[in-house]
Amino acid sequence: MVDSGSGLLQGKVVMVTGASSGIGAAAARLFAAEGAAVTVMARREDKLRELAEGMAAVGGKVLVTAGDVTSPADVERAVTAAVTAYGRLDAAFNNAGWGSIGTPLHETDDSVFEQIMDVNVRGVWNCLKRQLPVMVRQGSGAIVNTCSTAGAFATGAIAPYVAAKHAVLGLTRAAAAEYGAHGVRVNALMAGSTRTELMETEMERIPGLEQAAVARAIQRRLGDPDEVARAALWLCSDQASFVTGAAMPVDGGCSAV
Repeated sequence: MVDSGSGLLQGKVVMVTGASSGIGAAAARLFAAEGAAVTVMARREDKLRELAEGMAAVGGKVLVTAGDVTSPADVERAVTAAVTAYGRLDAAFNNAGWGSIGTPLHETDDSVFEQIMDVNVRGVWNCLKRQLPVMVRQGSGAIVNTCSTAGAFATGAIAPYVAAKHAVLGLTRAAAAEYGAHGVRVNALMAGSTRTELMETEMERIPGLEQAAVARAIQRRLGDPDEVARAALWLCSDQASFVTGAAMPVDGGCSAV
């Protein structure tokens, strides 16, 4: 979609959640390489510090704010830290998420359903509630929520995750409709099966999962976190100035068949 190093986010201030690994970490590195000052948030502070050291070593501007997106106070602290340090918040990539695969709905424990909804839906809700006021005051901003193809299509034995991602897509479209008049764009990334830390763990746990995921994609492979991050970069940049309320597939063609 874009080549790195073109300065698409030069001078911008961006917040990335779920930044300790996978798509979030890839996005944080890419956004910094494109000129942004990046505030990274995740629960694992050690991983964030490691990421930040690598980014700083190549000249990236990065602020670490360890926290949990299910905690309104943690999200408030991260947003406040970004605005205090850099004076504004131009874009946010709400990427934190969690899911469990392979259990039929009637065998899924209620606590699993609650945790999946809490991380994926309440996490995005908490972020939107605290990012939007800053962007409304500025009169501009771009927000990208990681939605997954599960936000539009159902597959077996992941009912709570499908429900959560459908809700994320609904929140995305509702926020886009409500805040477009304030100069704020809100979009979703429908990421397909991507070789992240979580996906690797699930593939080790469930025999045949990788083969099944690959078979669903036209390109017959899993995605790389950098590929999803590049789509997020474009949506956060001014090049996507006429794009809002969209659900962009980055899925190797899964949603086309």
